[in-house]
Amino acid sequence: MTFESILVPADYGPVPEESAATPAFFVDLNLDQIVAKVTAGKEEYRLEPFFYCALQDPNAVAFRQAIMRDLEDTAVLEALRSFAEQMRSMRKCLALAEKLHYDLQQQRWFLDAVNVYCEAVARLLQDLSAAELRAWGLLRFREYLAEYVDSPPFRSLSEDANNLISALARIRYNFFIEGLRVEVFDHAGEPDYSAEVEKTFQKFKQGEVKEYTFKFPKGAEMDHVESQILGLIAQLHPEMFPEIQSFCAVKRDFQDNKIVTFDREIQFYIAYFEHCARLKKAGLKFCYPKVVDDSKEVYDYQGFDLALAAKLVRENAPLVSNDFHLSGPERMIVVSGPNQGGKTTFASMFGQLHYLASLGLPVPGARAQLFLFDNLFAHFEREESVSNLQGKLEDDLIRLHRIIERATSDSIVVLDEIFTSTTVRDAVALSKNIAARLLDLDLLCVWVTFLDELSSISEQTVSMMSTVVPDNPAERTYKIARRPADGLAYAMAIAEKHRVTYSMIKERIGV
Repeated sequence: MTFESILVPADYGPVPEESAATPAFFVDLNLDQIVAKVTAGKEEYRLEPFFYCALQDPNAVAFRQAIMRDLEDTAVLEALRSFAEQMRSMRKCLALAEKLHYDLQQQRWFLDAVNVYCEAVARLLQDLSAAELRAWGLLRFREYLAEYVDSPPFRSLSEDANNLISALARIRYNFFIEGLRVEVFDHAGEPDYSAEVEKTFQKFKQGEVKEYTFKFPKGAEMDHVESQILGLIAQLHPEMFPEIQSFCAVKRDFQDNKIVTFDREIQFYIAYFEHCARLKKAGLKFCYPKVVDDSKEVYDYQGFDLALAAKLVRENAPLVSNDFHLSGPERMIVVSGPNQGGKTTFASMFGQLHYLASLGLPVPGARAQLFLFDNLFAHFEREESVSNLQGKLEDDLIRLHRIIERATSDSIVVLDEIFTSTTVRDAVALSKNIAARLLDLDLLCVWVTFLDELSSISEQTVSMMSTVVPDNPAERTYKIARRPADGLAYAMAIAEKHRVTYSMIKERIGV
């Protein structure tokens, strides 16, 4: 059975590479925070590179979505969690065997590792066979697993490990200590004298007495005396211990590479599933978006910034969701309105939704259709840095030039508050020029700006605004509504800069 990866279909191409770099837009869109939160506690799997590689094929997206849907079956999820725990135990046994100093003890822990591995694989096949799988990826893996478990090499590995462990368990021996002399000899069916003594003196017992039972240490390390005793036991069984030594040498690479890869890759799905489950408990909605590459109609209802959601749920604070819908010729959402009203969060959400959808993952929202892009670009406001010897305006222009050079009609661009360091007249002129270039490319874009003029320059633009409470303009609703720009965004920015807003004036005069 052909099976390579649970991350992509067999005909998709290479799986995400270990060396994949963090995309440039991750920090701007808070995707770095999302990945850090999702992968927390699963550092051993090194999952981050899997989140750095967007898919380029709707069929590959559907492949992953089907696996995520199968995880909603508790039986499937628990089977995979149990398998992961057993594989973790196997790795601990192997790591311990590497650290120990005595060969015979190393071999015993290696036997345990092999035994745990065989039990984990066989149990996973049993659990998945009983489950109603629908995902093509999991079905193909189950078929591969069935063939592997039924193969002569695996049966031999499992049987040999079990036989050796059983043989070790049957060994009985006695040892006699006199001064510094230790003598080890086979157990010949002698009675348990400790039980005989305890029975004899039981009738003389009066109340609680001091416990003299010797407690063996629970640590894995042996001292030199225990090692010598174990060596003498090995001499008493010359037919068995060489067999164990040979088994450990021959089966050094006992793990199947595809199963080891599966053990790691399936955690990509489980980690994200568990993260979403925590947020669902707080009442937040997730959906499987329809991901298309032949239509620019995109929408999401009740969407939210996933990074912000994790923070607010942890603080037990409310979260405001937002909607968007582009159809027909509409390509660019121009977001204006008062500061601190959720505009940047909305822009981040738009980018996050499309990127998470491109990974084949559920996205925040009740219902969504999203575009499968070739490149995603983000330009968010940055502080001036003395290290690059560039002013803020120059830095904005250089970064935007790079985006326009690389962008295509299948790209997505997210812009937040550019050209704030220049005059309004220059900002309008520069922004209209940039907008014309982007609209000519017919790409999808969200642009957060204080320039209302951008919202109506073409039928391709859609105006959305951050809203306030009608009776109290100083109070933000964090709702981004589709409505014409009202011309107050820049005025509010200037008023806040000079501390002459209504609330600031009231504060200054003590009202």
